[in-house]
Amino acid sequence: MAIINDTTLRDGEQAPYVAFNTKEKLNIAKLLYESGADELEVGIPAMGKKEQDDLKEILALNLPMRVMSWNRATMSDLDASLSCGIKAVDLSIPVSQTLIDVKFNGDKDKLFRNLENVVRLAKQEGLFVCIGGEDSSRADNEFLKELMILGASFGADRFRYCDTIGILTPNQTYKNISYLAAENSLDIEMHTHNDFGMATANAIAGLEAGAISANTTVIGLGERAGNASFEQVLMSLKHQFKEQREINASKLQELVQSVSFAANRPICSSRPIVGENIFSHESGIHVNGMIKNSSSYEAFEPEGVGLHRYFPIGKHSGTSTLLYHLKASGIKPLAQRVQNILPIVREIVTNRKKVLNPQELKELYLCS
Repeated sequence: MAIINDTTLRDGEQAPYVAFNTKEKLNIAKLLYESGADELEVGIPAMGKKEQDDLKEILALNLPMRVMSWNRATMSDLDASLSCGIKAVDLSIPVSQTLIDVKFNGDKDKLFRNLENVVRLAKQEGLFVCIGGEDSSRADNEFLKELMILGASFGADRFRYCDTIGILTPNQTYKNISYLAAENSLDIEMHTHNDFGMATANAIAGLEAGAISANTTVIGLGERAGNASFEQVLMSLKHQFKEQREINASKLQELVQSVSFAANRPICSSRPIVGENIFSHESGIHVNGMIKNSSSYEAFEPEGVGLHRYFPIGKHSGTSTLLYHLKASGIKPLAQRVQNILPIVREIVTNRKKVLNPQELKELYLCS
């Protein structure tokens, strides 16, 4: 199975105007585990004592999963992680020429020396090491291949391929990851951003191409437009890739609502997987099909993600919707009377920009 390494508590919290307190972090960490995350990336120890204290409290939860910190590939950052008792680290380095010029004045030899020293020390300390390739999507693939081979020789365990500014398409992602995975030097983890709305699609394309892990954040929280969505990747792996994953629907909803509240980011009602209205069917043709077979217009059952199915009485409703609600109200409706009030229903909804509720429909029917 693919590994979901969720970084809500690191990259998610780096979203502008977002800050989690300790209680929120602990709650989110527990809910991520209960909702199906495989690994967690939980913070940046180099930020200081408060961040380190929070990370220690998360570690004290003793969740049965790998818990990772994010670090620059420097001795000081690694020391900060070691002081927390962390057992897994992401060591980030720039890999595009643009960022190597900015951060290392173009000196790739210095970059390699720094990386070797930090990785070797981390492995001596018994840590799981992921090399984070910042800006991988703008890097030369031959350079990335060389870097991954070197990283493996230093003892690293994984390479994080970062689409740092979110420029990839799924097709290009597949090509790049297929090429790098064929070398079989380091396992690859996808880290994708949503600047063009393709973060989740690119994460999945990377997994299809040979990556073994994907970074996610709950509700896609993260820098700028955000990251690959935890709930979308989770449900894709279960339903589209048929992975044997047990999803606790109530915990997933609790997780999503907790992150939304803590981040002050309301969830759009049409958001994939967790939006309140994604199982609402108004079109008459769709409702007719759904009444006959609930799989007619749904990829999975709403109960699987803690939601419910609705047939709102709106402008595009047909007689099937009206009959459904009238019968549920205890009425044995006459088909012709229902047909007669359908134009009235549509006019009311159009004028007031609001659907009818079942009681209003019942009263309209009885008065017709």
